[in-house]
Amino acid sequence: MEDVLDVYHRPYDPKRPQVCVDEKSKQLIADAREPLGPVPGAAGHAAREDYEYVRNGTANLFVAFEPLANWRQVEVTDRRTKVDFARFVQGLVDGRYKDAQKIVLVMDNLNTHSKASLYEAFEPAEAKRIADKLEIHYTPKHGSWLNMAEIELSVLSRQIAARIGEKPRLKQIIAQGVERRNAAGKGVDWRFTTADARVKLKRLYPLIEVR
Repeated sequence: MEDVLDVYHRPYDPKRPQVCVDEKSKQLIADAREPLGPVPGAAGHAAREDYEYVRNGTANLFVAFEPLANWRQVEVTDRRTKVDFARFVQGLVDGRYKDAQKIVLVMDNLNTHSKASLYEAFEPAEAKRIADKLEIHYTPKHGSWLNMAEIELSVLSRQIAARIGEKPRLKQIIAQGVERRNAAGKGVDWRFTTADARVKLKRLYPLIEVR
């Protein structure tokens, strides 16, 4: 925990950007019947939708959030396998952060979130090239709330709360939301420090008996 909090205390350095990465599943749900639009007037009614719906599978959302730059990126994929994760990270390395010396990644310790995933997706030379640009810091078990990408996912969940039945529509809504938040410079006011952790989460630290 303190390792992640120490990362958050580092000053902004474009050569070593701090990037929080997380992912979320989104069920694709279509209306079984065409919704009814609102009808104005005294005898009118609000928009209505039938309680029945059609399941169209799921999509996965990878999110990368750079809190010190107020920037985020979201990618919609069919799955969240090791290969999908590896390709997402490759996109960060060769995209926005191509000139960085290291990308300081903060993420939970899901089994796909490792450099080993790179070697399942790419040839060894390419996997090593990407791995060498990563400095990984994992949130502790049951401590994924320390990952600021979860805050972005919470905002994203509200943006896509309505029924969305097709992946192209999901991508469109997400892209519009990401563009708005990036343009507005939306960030996170993170105030939880190591000192706070040692007081508020004292129960999580090991007890040392002095004899």
